[in-house]
This record gives sequence, C-alpha cells and structure tokens, in this order.
Amino acid sequence: MSPVIGFVGTGNMGTAIIRGLTGRGSLEFCGTDLNRDKLAELKRDCGLEPLATPNDVAQRSDYIVLAVKPQHLRPVLQDMSGHLTEAKCLVSIAAGIPVARLREWSGNACPVVRVMPNTPALVGAGVSAICLDDPRLSEAQKRQVQDLFTAVGAVHVLPETLFDAFTAVVGSGPAYVFYFMEALVESAVYLGLPRTQATDMVLGLLTGSGKLAAESGEHLSVLREMVTSPAGTTIRALVHMDRQAVRAAIIDAVEASYKRSIELGK
Repeated sequence: MSPVIGFVGTGNMGTAIIRGLTGRGSLEFCGTDLNRDKLAELKRDCGLEPLATPNDVAQRSDYIVLAVKPQHLRPVLQDMSGHLTEAKCLVSIAAGIPVARLREWSGNACPVVRVMPNTPALVGAGVSAICLDDPRLSEAQKRQVQDLFTAVGAVHVLPETLFDAFTAVVGSGPAYVFYFMEALVESAVYLGLPRTQATDMVLGLLTGSGKLAAESGEHLSVLREMVTSPAGTTIRALVHMDRQAVRAAIIDAVEASYKRSIELGK
C-alpha cells in the first residue's frame, strides 16, 4: 500500500515539496491550509486531497509534514495528539523547534523527524538537514523522509546538536548570497552598467561559479587562485577585502545567526 503524505500547511515550502514529489512513485497526498485556493490548485496540479483540519490530516496520513509557522505549532500539535499513533511519523520543518519539544507537544505519540530546508528548495535546488535521532524511527521511515526532501534538493543527515550550525550557514545562507549579489549589482551600476544587464550578468556569474565549484573537483582556494593573476585586477580587489576584514565579518555574521538560532530553540 502506498504511503499517504499529509501536509499541515501548504505555503511556499510545503508546496515545493508536494510539487517535487508529484509523479515520483505511487505516493498519495493530502493537506490542509487556511488558503483554500492553494488547496484547490494543488488538487488540480498534483492530485492532493484537500482536508478541512489538521486532525483530518493526522487521521488520514502515514507521514504528517508540519509546515506551519513555529509560533503556531504547539496548539496544532496538542490538538492533533489524540489522532497520532506509533505507526505514524511527524516531520517538522518549523525553524528552531527541537525534537524534545515536538515530542512533548505531540504527547510522545509517534516518532518525530526534524528537518531544516532552505528556500532554493522552491526551485528543486534546496539543501536540507534531517535529524533522525528519534530511536523509534524504523529504517523504512528514515528512508521515506529522506526521499521526501531529496525530491527538492540535497539532503544531509545530521545530529540535532549540529542543527543550529546548519541553520546559521545554510538555512540563512541564501540571504547572504542574495546580499552579496545585490552589492555586486550596485557596484556594476555605479561603474556605468545598465541595471537590467548588470543583474543578468551577476546571476550568470553566481550560477556559473557554483557550477564550476560543483563539477571541477578543485578546492575553492585553487579556483580562486585561477582568477588571481600577479599584480592584476582580482588580487587588488581581494587584498582590499582582506584589509577590510570581509572574511572575518562573514564568520562573525554566521556566528551571530548561530547564537540567535540557539536562543529561538530555548
């Protein structure tokens, strides 16, 4: 029998997972959301079965993906707890909520998986961390949850003790990349390039550089050195960044994000 994957919340990330899984195997989907138009769209495009409440999803599903805001998760789980059994599996993508809290709020009724995806999952290029620390998880459940998120990108199984570090580097990471991209576009405009072309150029720069890093097999330092000729334009820019302590500022920024992630989980 095909497993039923239920979604409590079908916002951006929930929808990305559903669309990524559509057509892969014989999975069945159901879900609930306050946005009934979104449910109707997912029914039409992906075959999702719209349901009225989170309790309906809990009763119908083998795997319940919790894709609601962290501040809404506790009442949802407490209300659902009476409909959970040991055979089901909760999968939370709510940032900052640890496994112990998820188990407590759900009455410890079933195994729990914590997942931290990032926004490139919206285009099938995400990087997700998955915590499989709950000893009640079966091997089949572990494989199924990993398959769910492999559908929208790369998956890394991590102990929960490393989730705050992952959040600081990769969960928040797209914002750092976009921030850097914005700065490059502004510098191009400052130097006279038209904004539309500058944006296209920077998009190509980041896409191409990422592809080169992924496929060349070379260390990042070697790739950087390939562009850095003696007494050339690139070394002049890199030395300026080092004088401005840009590398240290990035490390400090990620550390600040890491500390905030720890605070949110308390």
